[in-house]
Amino acid sequence: MNNQRVKVGEKRLINCNQVDVNQLMPLKYKWAWEHYLNGCANHWMPTEVPMAKDIELWKSNTLSEDEKRVIMRNLGFFSTAESLVGNNIVLAIFKHVTNPEVRQYLLRQAFEEAIHTHTFLYIVESLNLDQGEVFNMYNEINSIHDKDEFEMTLTADILKPDFNTSTLEGAQKFLENLIGYYIIMEGIFFYSGFVMILSFHRQNKMTGIGEQFQYILRDETIHLNFGIDLINGIKEENPHLWSPEFQAHIIEKIKQAVELEIQYAQDCLPRGILGLTAPMFREYVQYIADRRLERIGLKALYRSKNPFPWMSETIDLGKEKNFFETRVTEYQSSAALTW
Repeated sequence: MNNQRVKVGEKRLINCNQVDVNQLMPLKYKWAWEHYLNGCANHWMPTEVPMAKDIELWKSNTLSEDEKRVIMRNLGFFSTAESLVGNNIVLAIFKHVTNPEVRQYLLRQAFEEAIHTHTFLYIVESLNLDQGEVFNMYNEINSIHDKDEFEMTLTADILKPDFNTSTLEGAQKFLENLIGYYIIMEGIFFYSGFVMILSFHRQNKMTGIGEQFQYILRDETIHLNFGIDLINGIKEENPHLWSPEFQAHIIEKIKQAVELEIQYAQDCLPRGILGLTAPMFREYVQYIADRRLERIGLKALYRSKNPFPWMSETIDLGKEKNFFETRVTEYQSSAALTW
């Protein structure tokens, strides 16, 4: 029997296998626990959002084919992307994070990814869409396939039975995975879709889908902030990982991701709709890529301006409506969420 109690100073984010990961208290990384509490306060379910107006509009033939294309492409991308993120948490990240409060948040995030996947099933069923068409787009649409393939290559090595983070190479590969999923997937690849769908919502079109995307955006903002804290925490505890060569490698990955996202926007928007054009998304993707680079201590690359300033207001709840005011079911805990 081991009577050794865990001391705060012994806790580490990775490579701390000698410390009991079941001893949550005392907390060392209070930011992880705060993200967990914020996630709990933000709980929602897609079935709470009424879809009657969306169904009526979808069936009315009022939407143009280009508008329907944007909605279908984004449903196709997000429906698989959320599964990829969830699988990466459960199969790749959780095993190699050796801190219980961080693991506690990862469990919450994995559940939220399941809710997001449920959301796209709910939308597809509500609109009576072809389920196979939506959920198999990552195999049939090049711009979606290329983004997902980019992410899956970042998971391949970590899923090997002999993978561990005890070596420099292994720890850097793990850090690359975190950057690939938090900074690139959730921080860049998701945001063009948010702009497109929320542009419908701003014009009072497909408001049920728009409301659900607002909730997802709110979740993803917490996911992104958690991921940045985790990445920066690992960097601080393991400065040897953040070598100039590794930084250059990460910058190249982000450059590749930016081009893939621009191609995706061009595929979704071959012609302009709702005041949106594909060139606007080149500027926007470069703008948000710069913000992500800066958050992990790298220099901005593009210096582009934000063509969608309203997106910042959507994320900043101080300037936006209470997302929960239209919900069918009220959760008392929703009032506890602070930013």
